[in-house]
Amino acid sequence: MRFTTGPGENSSLLMRFVTGFGHSGGTADMKISLVRGDITEQEVDAIVNAANSSLLGGGGVDGAIHRKGGPEILDECRKLRASHYAGGLPTGQAVATTAGRLSAKWVIHTVGPVYSASEDRSAQLASCHRESLRAADDLGVASIAFPAVSAGIYGWPVDDAARIAVGTVRSTPTNVNDVRFVLFTDEAYEAYERALMKP
Repeated sequence: MRFTTGPGENSSLLMRFVTGFGHSGGTADMKISLVRGDITEQEVDAIVNAANSSLLGGGGVDGAIHRKGGPEILDECRKLRASHYAGGLPTGQAVATTAGRLSAKWVIHTVGPVYSASEDRSAQLASCHRESLRAADDLGVASIAFPAVSAGIYGWPVDDAARIAVGTVRSTPTNVNDVRFVLFTDEAYEAYERALMKP
């Protein structure tokens, strides 16, 4: 594994780049990087939205993506609700829409699990990342940005969320070669950095 640092898209943001080689069946030349900042400002093919099951917007990352992306995203989400997801998008699944006015081409919406101390929902959280990469492959995406899914209002302990996210991305076969985790807080950034440091 090779570690380097660079300025990223915005010179005020620190990015740490990690390139993995053959991690448990994942893509050998995938670059995984961390960004401390705003996911809506990333210039990537797709950004992942930590959505709620309604697909109709909410708070946190979800609200920010809908606000900056404009009504085009909500319009497509409503069409999805009217056709394929009348009962809402199930936890752990992912579906793509336009990115509207964002720099990205696509928004991949995934519903993370609410943390439970009495029930192990880690498979659902892993599925969010795996299914997002599957949707990205279906779209021919080369670069993708993930938020810290479930580590906000859904209450997932951030170190464990980081472990699951990084481990799943590393082990999932995909054609995506540029994966970014865009973290809004120092605590989340440091947790994902610790996860990336582990072999």
